[in-house]
Amino acid sequence: MNSEIEPWMEELLQAGTAGNKMTEKQKRIFESAIEVFAEKGFAASSTSEIAQRAGVAEGTIFRHYKTKKELLLSIVTPAMVKLIAPFVLREFGEVLKKEYDSYDQFLRAMIENRIAFLQKNRSLLKIVVQEIPFHPDLQEQFKTVVLSQVLDRLGRVIDKFKADGKLIDLPATTIMRLSGSAIMGYVLTREFYGMREGARWEDERELEATIAFVMKGLTP
Repeated sequence: MNSEIEPWMEELLQAGTAGNKMTEKQKRIFESAIEVFAEKGFAASSTSEIAQRAGVAEGTIFRHYKTKKELLLSIVTPAMVKLIAPFVLREFGEVLKKEYDSYDQFLRAMIENRIAFLQKNRSLLKIVVQEIPFHPDLQEQFKTVVLSQVLDRLGRVIDKFKADGKLIDLPATTIMRLSGSAIMGYVLTREFYGMREGARWEDERELEATIAFVMKGLTP
C-alpha cells in the first residue's frame, strides 16, 4: 500500500465507517480496496489482490463483506455519506463564502480550489469518475448527499450575479451546467494529460481560454 494516505481517507479511518472503530485489519482492507478500485476500477479489481495488498487472507474480507460489490458499497458509500460530502463542502465552502466582483473572478477561485482538492485526493476522484456511472446506488447517494447541497449553494451565487446584471438571464441550473462542463473539461484534462511528462500543455493559456469561453457565452 502507498505510505501516504489521502486526507479524506485518513479522516474516515479515524472515524470508522459504520459507527464503530475499525480494527487494524479492517483499516488495511479499506486502504487496499480504495487503492485497487482507484487503480483498476471495480470490474477489473479482485478481492484476492485487495487481500494480498492488505496482508490478510481473502476469507477475512468475506467475513465482513459477502461480495466484491458489497465491499465497494460498504466502504465507498459510507465514505460518501458520512465524510466525502462534508469534506467536499468544507473545502468548497470557503470559495462560496467570499464576495466576488465578477463571475470570471469566481470561476478562477473555483478552478484553483478544485485543482488543489483533486491533487490531494486523486483516488477519490478516480473512484467517483469510474464507478458512479455504473452503480445507480452510488449515483443516488452522490445526488442526495453531495450534489444537491453544492447546487443549492452555487445557485445562490449565480442568482446574485444575475441580479447584478453580470450574467445573462438563463436558469441557474443551465449556467451551472455550461460552466461546469467547461471547467471539468479543463481540470480533468489537466490532471490526467496536461501534467504528464512530455505533454504539450500550456496551463495558463488553457485556463484563460476556458474562462474566456465561458464568459463569452454568459456575459449579457
